[in-house]
Order: sequence, then C-alpha cells, then structure tokens
Amino acid sequence: MGGRARDIVAYSHDPLLVIASLAVALMAGFTGLTLTRGASALPAGRRQMVVAMSAFALGGGIWSMHFVAMLGLELPILFYYDALTTMFSVLIAILIVGLALLLMHFGRRTRPRIVMAGVLVGLGIPAMHYTGMSGMELCRPVYSVGGIAAAVGLSVALAVAAFWMAYVRRDIRSIMFGTLGFGVAVFAVHFTAMAGTQFTIVEQAGADGPRISNDTLAFGVTLAVFLISGAFLMTGATVAALKDGQTGADIPAPAATGPEAPETAPAPASGEARIPYEKDGRIHFVEARMVAAIRAEGHYTVIYFGAQRALSPWSMSEIERRLPGTGMIRTHRSYIVNPLHVSGFERKKDTGVVFFEGGGAIAKAPVSRSRLSAVRAMFGV
Repeated sequence: MGGRARDIVAYSHDPLLVIASLAVALMAGFTGLTLTRGASALPAGRRQMVVAMSAFALGGGIWSMHFVAMLGLELPILFYYDALTTMFSVLIAILIVGLALLLMHFGRRTRPRIVMAGVLVGLGIPAMHYTGMSGMELCRPVYSVGGIAAAVGLSVALAVAAFWMAYVRRDIRSIMFGTLGFGVAVFAVHFTAMAGTQFTIVEQAGADGPRISNDTLAFGVTLAVFLISGAFLMTGATVAALKDGQTGADIPAPAATGPEAPETAPAPASGEARIPYEKDGRIHFVEARMVAAIRAEGHYTVIYFGAQRALSPWSMSEIERRLPGTGMIRTHRSYIVNPLHVSGFERKKDTGVVFFEGGGAIAKAPVSRSRLSAVRAMFGV
C-alpha cells in the first residue's frame, strides 16, 4: 500500500460488539466440536464431509469472531479492507482447522496428535488475525514484537488446552469444556494481539485495487454469524434430546469402518452387542458376551476377553449406556464384570472379590462396599 504514514491514532472498542464476538466464538466452538462427535463411526467419505463441515464452523467462527470485533473497532478515521486479503484470511482459518481435525479423525488418536492439532490451531488463529489486519486500507496497523509473541504463545497454549479437554474423552461434558477453551482462546488471542497493536493514518497515493467497505463486511460477517448460529441451534437441540433421555440407539448411524473408535454409534440389540478395542492401529470388535471384565485405568478402558487384554476407546459410563440388557454389572467404580465368566465369589467383611475361569487374562476383580448388595443379589449369595 503506497502512501505516507502519519501520527499514531487512538482507538477503542464497542463493548456490545466485544461481547458479541465472544458469543460467536463460543457458538462456533460448540458447533464444530459437536458435529465431529460420532464422526469416527462413519465411513471414510461421510467422515470427510463431517470434518469439512466442522472445519467451516470452527474456521469460519475464528474469522467471524475476529471481524465482529473489528467492526467494533472505533477509529477517528474511515478505513476499508482489501477483498483478496480478507478472503485469504478466511481460507487460512478453515484450512488450518481442517488439518487439525484430520489429525483427530483419521488415524489413531493419541496424546501427541491431540497436542499437535492444538498447536496447529494455536498457530492458525494469530495467522488469520494478522493476515486480516494486513488488509486494512487508509490505516496501517503497527505491531510490537512483544505483542506478537504474547498472542502466539497464548494462542498455542489455549488451543492445546481446548483440544485436550475436547478430545481426551469425547462426551458432552468434555465438549462443553472444549467449547469454553476454544471460545476463550480465539477471544483472548484477538484482544491480546490488539493490545500490542497501534494504528497510523496512511495518505493514499492512488487507488490500490478492490476494497471491502465496512457495510459490505458487516453484511458478510452477519451472514456468517447467522449460519453459525443456525448450526449451533441445531446441534444444541440434538444434545438436549440426548440429555433428556434419548439413547444412541435413537439416532441411526452406520457401522464403523475407519481406523478410530465409534463415539456415538447406536447400541445394537443385546444379542449382537459388541465392544470396540484397538489393536495394530485398527479398531476391532468383540461380542460383549465374550468379555469377562472391563476396567478403568486412568484415561483408558481395558477389556479382558479370552487370554487377551486390550484398550477400548469407550469409557466405563459409555459402555454401561450402550450395552443395556447384556447382564454386565459394575462391581467397583473401576470394574464391570460379566457374570457368565465369574467362577467364584468371596466376601471380605464389607467388600468382596469375584473370580474368573482359569486361563483368562484376568483372575479376579474387587467388589466395593457400595456394590456388594447388588453383586450378592445377582449371584444369589
């Protein structure tokens, strides 16, 4: 942009648009993270579509939050945006978020991959921000090294935290925490970056090409926010239905074919109930009646069947919810057992122990005091 820079000008923000920008970030986070819940149970083609939709929601939300806040930027002069630069900033946000989601939903989900996805998004947020800012015309942003470093560092830290909260356990509670983390990340990074930015008036030497007026940009941002809000309401209605008592069986979804575990696949009929487990980088299934016991181990769930011990991507509560009518019973906060495989029971004061048939991967499981009565009733002892 040609021209001569003048003195630095003071600026402020419209409080209502600042609040609105945070709301946009939160809605986009909830929508994008909820859309991908259950994506692992879909065939590759449909999974790609869901990931793309989520990338548009999250990436578009980052961009929309930024420009809602920029519409609230109050300068003593008129300023415009270069159309090409503005569109490029949208693409940066969507593409980088899309890459992060591909890491999460294609291939085995590990802790390093979660961190890597968070780092990608953490770098993408300030990249979108500074690219969008560079499109300003008649006014030039001037950055400080400290401001850029603070924005990038905060962005990476908060984005990793958001992905960690959303993806270590894929239940509604974790998605809500992930939504809060994502919204705060985008919001905090924008205003941290703005705190390290000053503006100077630029005297134009001539026409520099296409511009987006503030009115045109406001229309585009309003349309984007409208779409995000609509998607937010639809995903929110689905979550509310599940919380009101609808089970996974009420929502049809095809069987899992990808390398990851199903997150919201419907519970099959009890006679066909199967539990997923990971082996050799793939997801396999074992019939629930073949499983002797299930144990919680930190962030993982271990299942025992035959002589095998394997990790299942389902949590203990998820297994209980998905496999009603299988006869399995929780004996301890960390154990679920299959009575068909129990060969003995021993009471120890106010607790107990159940034993399994010889030669299996597990020999015994504890019975807690709070579960003792239910276990004794199950076995009639």
